Amino acid sequence: MISTTKSRRKIAPTTADGGDTGEKLEQLLISSAICNGEDLGPFIRKTFATGKPETLLQNLKSFARSKESEIEEVCKAHYQDFILAVDDLRSLLSDVESLKSALYESNSRLQSVAGPLLTALDSYVEAQNVSQNINLALLSNLSCIQLTEVCSRANLHLTDGNFYMALKCLDSIETDFLDKTQSSTIKNMLDKKIPAIRSHIERVISKEFGDWLVEIRVVSRNLGQLAIGQASASRQREEDLRMKQRQAEEQSRLSLRDCVYALNEEDEDDVLLAAVGGGGDDGNNNGNGFLQGFDLTPLYRAYHIHQTLGLGDRFKQYYFENRKLQLTSDFQVSSMTPFLESHQTFFAQIAGFFIVEDRIFRTGGGLITKMEVENLWDTAVGKMCSVLEDQFSRMQTANHLLLIKDYVSLLGVTLRRYGYPVDALLDVLSKHRDKYHELLLSDCRKQISEALSADKFEQMLMKKEYEYNMNVLSFQIQTSDIIPAFPYVAPFSSTVPDCCRIVRSFVEDSVSFMSYGGQLDFYDVVKKYLDRLLSEVLDEALLKLISSSVHVVSQAMQVAANMAVLERACEFFFRHAAQLSGIPLRMAERGRRNFPLNNARDAAENVLSGLLKAKVDGFMTLIENVNWMADEAAQGGNEYVNEVLIYLETLVSTAQQILPAPVLKRVLQDVLSHISGLIVENLYGDSVKRFSVNAIMGIDIDIKLLESFADNLAPNFADGDTEQLKSGLTESRQLINLLLSNHPENFLNPVIRERSYNSLDYRKVVTISEKLRDPSERLFGTFGTRGAKQNPKKKSLDTLIKRLKDAN
Repeated sequence: MISTTKSRRKIAPTTADGGDTGEKLEQLLISSAICNGEDLGPFIRKTFATGKPETLLQNLKSFARSKESEIEEVCKAHYQDFILAVDDLRSLLSDVESLKSALYESNSRLQSVAGPLLTALDSYVEAQNVSQNINLALLSNLSCIQLTEVCSRANLHLTDGNFYMALKCLDSIETDFLDKTQSSTIKNMLDKKIPAIRSHIERVISKEFGDWLVEIRVVSRNLGQLAIGQASASRQREEDLRMKQRQAEEQSRLSLRDCVYALNEEDEDDVLLAAVGGGGDDGNNNGNGFLQGFDLTPLYRAYHIHQTLGLGDRFKQYYFENRKLQLTSDFQVSSMTPFLESHQTFFAQIAGFFIVEDRIFRTGGGLITKMEVENLWDTAVGKMCSVLEDQFSRMQTANHLLLIKDYVSLLGVTLRRYGYPVDALLDVLSKHRDKYHELLLSDCRKQISEALSADKFEQMLMKKEYEYNMNVLSFQIQTSDIIPAFPYVAPFSSTVPDCCRIVRSFVEDSVSFMSYGGQLDFYDVVKKYLDRLLSEVLDEALLKLISSSVHVVSQAMQVAANMAVLERACEFFFRHAAQLSGIPLRMAERGRRNFPLNNARDAAENVLSGLLKAKVDGFMTLIENVNWMADEAAQGGNEYVNEVLIYLETLVSTAQQILPAPVLKRVLQDVLSHISGLIVENLYGDSVKRFSVNAIMGIDIDIKLLESFADNLAPNFADGDTEQLKSGLTESRQLINLLLSNHPENFLNPVIRERSYNSLDYRKVVTISEKLRDPSERLFGTFGTRGAKQNPKKKSLDTLIKRLKDAN
């Protein structure tokens, strides 16, 4: 069959006889195109273009006729196959009929056998359905019973306020029972009640959280005060330990005995850590032993419930916004209450706020993030700095600045323990360092002025040992380590300990302000302001006192004695500042400067010297009674020098009780120099026209008496001081030596003049030498000596006078 079909497909198309070759070619092309399924459009266009469509139609018809025979052959072949198939089907039909009858018989036998079985099966199925219905009913009853139990537990938890367990029961109802509940009534009831119960729980928890927000403000303030108080107590313990150490070091420095001391260590952090829950508790209750009510349970409970409700993020935002509002309200500074009275509450509230926030951050399970806490802290620092700047700019009292600075530094110490940066607050304190010290200097200026104005210029009487300790030993101005007998009359007046207390208070206040301010080495700053207090305030006040209130010798002597004591006190002030600043004493002594009260000391000594000179001037007027043309020298000294010596000896006996030897030496040296100058001036002045050698010998005795007075004071002075004291008489002594010399022309020798007459003015020497009269030049004495040999001393003196005049 297949081979026949293939042979039929190879039959070539026939062509019409009588056509020409071109038409045959075109017919072949059309036939080929149709057989290949190509487009006949080009042939059609070509035919219509030539105007001979009949040719195309004829070719198409010829092609159709050529295919008809081929179709006929194919149909014939297929028809034969169909006849064969029909024959096969007819043979199968008889087999099907026999099979059908066999099947019918088999079915009849099967029906007769399976009938009873089907009846039994129907009964079984019916019984099974009944059993399933009963089981379903039992399951439904059991589910209802369980649902009822869960609902009962939920109600019990709600009644007990155990909202978390109540919500868990609701979740269990929704997931495990609600879809399985067959009762539409129960299901509808649950659909309504479950959202209502959740809303009720949310309202109750929100109310509890709101109450906690109100309570935590009071608790935060108390917590902040407790934390800052603990920091203050810790600082005080450190100060006490340092004070004990300084006392031991000072005792060791002042004596050769070994001083053994021990530092008692205390765990000062445990109390505060327990109070703020930093000691490892569970975070639900922080420090109830110290602050009843500092309980974070309501907060954590509300957060947990909201998380269970799927509202955790919303609660976080709600918590943060409310706490931010609370912090903003804490920034409000009342204009009705002075900041000095409210600053502790202000800073304690903020400190407590961030202590609580630190605890919540560490134990709250992500309720607040570190970034949020840092943002709140940055806001708080900015506001506190602004408030401090504003309040400090208004304050005009140093003590107020110090009180607030101390509390702010304690706030910084407290919050630094929790990791909060406080450098900005310390920078504000450092920024107002100069203002504080200026106010402190102003306060000390007033106090020193009041203390000096109350001075009676009398030696201070101390009746008890505690007075001695308070006024002498506490400032280390004693001259001996031996405790004197009481009552004890001090060499200084009451002004000295009063001023010492003021200066010591200044040092302690300055160190207190500079301490705990972020700067570790602040001794140079304290020393700078201490220098200013001593050199600008105290020195100027003493100068004013000396110039306006000192009028008599006793007052001047007391002020000079006070200055000597204050010189020792100044050394104590710088040592005390170094000790409080925590630097070794050797470093402080290495950078020690000159006595800062030099001007006042010099002024006191000058006033004392001036008053003594005025007294001496009164006795020196008796020099007019000297017989300048005496025939012989006064052996016991002239009247004026005896009066001067009596006064000086009386003065020294009094001055030795209160004036230190160096001060007394400087004053007496100045007085003796003044006496020496008066002697020379009298010889040089117009009041003395002529004088004899005997008169000069009398003056020589006077100067020797003054020198003997200086020698008698040697036990009271150090080695070499007596010679310095006698150096005040150098000018008069050199002049008298020159006038009594056998070779006065030696004055012209530069070497001798520099060694023996360096204090003399050659102009005075000329004038005074011209006044010296030789005994042979008495009235009528020249008649008896005319023609005699001239006195060599007289000749030498004349030569000296002539040479000095020529040089002039």
